[in-house]
Amino acid sequence: MESSGEACEKRVMNQHSASQTVQIARKNMLGGKRMDFTPTVLVAATMDTKAEEAAYVRACLGEVDVKTLLMDVGIIGRSPIDVDVSRDAVVRAAGYALTDVQDLKHEGRASRVMIAGATRLAQELYREGRINALVGLGGSVGTDICTAVMRAFPVGFPKVMISTLASHDVRPFVGTKDILMFPTICDLNGVNRILKKILKNAALAAAGMARQTFQQNGDARPLVFIGTLGTSEPSALRIKQAIEAKGREVIIFHTTGVGGQAMEEMIREGQADIVVEISAQELVAHLLDGDYDAGPDRLSAALQRGVPTLLVPGCTDFIVCGPLGIAQKQFPNRQYHRHNAAITAIRTLHEESEMVARAMAKLCNEAKGPRAVAVPLGGFSGFDRPEGPLYDPEAPKIMTEVFRKMLGPETSLHVSPRHINDPEFGELLIDIVRSWIKD
Repeated sequence: MESSGEACEKRVMNQHSASQTVQIARKNMLGGKRMDFTPTVLVAATMDTKAEEAAYVRACLGEVDVKTLLMDVGIIGRSPIDVDVSRDAVVRAAGYALTDVQDLKHEGRASRVMIAGATRLAQELYREGRINALVGLGGSVGTDICTAVMRAFPVGFPKVMISTLASHDVRPFVGTKDILMFPTICDLNGVNRILKKILKNAALAAAGMARQTFQQNGDARPLVFIGTLGTSEPSALRIKQAIEAKGREVIIFHTTGVGGQAMEEMIREGQADIVVEISAQELVAHLLDGDYDAGPDRLSAALQRGVPTLLVPGCTDFIVCGPLGIAQKQFPNRQYHRHNAAITAIRTLHEESEMVARAMAKLCNEAKGPRAVAVPLGGFSGFDRPEGPLYDPEAPKIMTEVFRKMLGPETSLHVSPRHINDPEFGELLIDIVRSWIKD
């Protein structure tokens, strides 16, 4: 009589055949010949409930000559199939015994234990060069555990999450990392005709990425980070072109909340040589309860680490909110600009502009390295100009006065009559950045 594990494996293999689609994908990925190495994918799931799906993903990966390691991050029941990293091993890696975790009777606290153990073991495999990609499968608990493990890995290392929550707001799961979220469409409750297609696509995506040799920080060129929004992008692009002509690499971040968080993380990791903040919208959002809040530490990483930093109060002329109706309730009796159906820009008040300027000046005064502030009196964004919907010529003057009064002598202040998107203001920014570049 066959065991439940054998039955599960048999059922999966019966469902999974070496289809023509897989064979074509295999040929394309391999270019008609075997690659220099056979990659290995770590597949994590709560195996007491997702073993059949995990086994199917393993079979799909095997069809294209990719090895797998199965990790059980479940808590309640035993895995019906053999795994390479057991739930007991995961719990032990976190410093607990399985019975201790089961006795918690609280899925949130138990999940935190599994996250700690799974992250430690997965990173050990990564450091030893034994895995080339991560794949997770899960509902709410499995998605929480697997994506937490993925967020501990560097940007560029392949991460694929097959989740019933992938069509929801995934920011809590993805955070600042490059996690590829695959919606399951239906529940993960056994392999069916819909899931077979989705699981196979996810497996092949992971296989393709795993075959590319991942190398962290392989480029030795000096790196310049720029933070901006579309309404202040012309100056960002001018700086990018000028700095790249000097042989430096430039990375532009979209200051919509998560973009700034990613930027701060990478600066704290020591990846930036110069930082240019053309948009301070995320600081506005944090102080004034806007949608693009990147947390209380935005703009601080480079200044605290002594990285040469140029601050521009760009995009401080507005607060980003949701649809117009919501914006009017949250910020009544203001100037509004309906950017699109989902985003409304609300004009900041003079006292709010002063508050933002004070926060920026305080950050500069507490900084360690070279820093400068550049103010375009002609306007702070594409919305803030004479023909624009949120024009206010007094706000730049108010912020300039705050900077003049508060900034210490270590911070250079540059005031231009131009608009933030004018070529002349862009040239001013380029000159400041060039003064920090060592030939």
